[in-house]
Amino acid sequence: MELIGMLDSPYVRRVAVSLIAAKVDFVHRPISLFRHIDEFSKINPLLKAPTLIADDGIVLIESGVILGWLASVYPAVAALTPSAPAEWLAAARATGVALTVMEKAVQLHYERALRPLEKRHEPWRARVDGQLRAGLAALDRETPEAGWIGGGGLGLADITVACAYGFVRGMIGDLVDLKPYPRLAAFAARAEALPEFRRAPAEDGVVAPVALAD
Repeated sequence: MELIGMLDSPYVRRVAVSLIAAKVDFVHRPISLFRHIDEFSKINPLLKAPTLIADDGIVLIESGVILGWLASVYPAVAALTPSAPAEWLAAARATGVALTVMEKAVQLHYERALRPLEKRHEPWRARVDGQLRAGLAALDRETPEAGWIGGGGLGLADITVACAYGFVRGMIGDLVDLKPYPRLAAFAARAEALPEFRRAPAEDGVVAPVALAD
């Protein structure tokens, strides 16, 4: 099984950290959508990261689809999402907000990195910025001050929230004042200190190792 994409993508990192947390072996290939476009397009002409190549050669895209399939095959991945209704709902809520934060942060990053200044539309940028800040504020209110979402161990919701915050801080931290979100920052710091996150840092070109027991 191969995971294709760079760990500075929060979506790729979300899958990588989840696999490591579940101790599922995989091969990570940090192929860039921009610098290695010809190589990536041979694997997935849709040019979407993450891309996962299953052992039977089937190619999957979108982190939610990939994680859904992994959960159907590996019980340890499925266990990253709580089964009790109340805990499941809390995890789903946090995951949905965090994925929206990822989406808006990626939009702002690409707007600055790829779109010429004369073609930027300020009303749209301001809308996206407002959505991002609303998402960060919601996560700051709703993430626990201690422990993890849902009250159990580290789960997919926690991984998603921490990867979202890490991308915002690392890629557009100069555009967004993060001081209003101290609880979220502390939550993400707790996650980033874990070996699962340290093995898959949000850095360009880093190869995540196969899952190993601590």
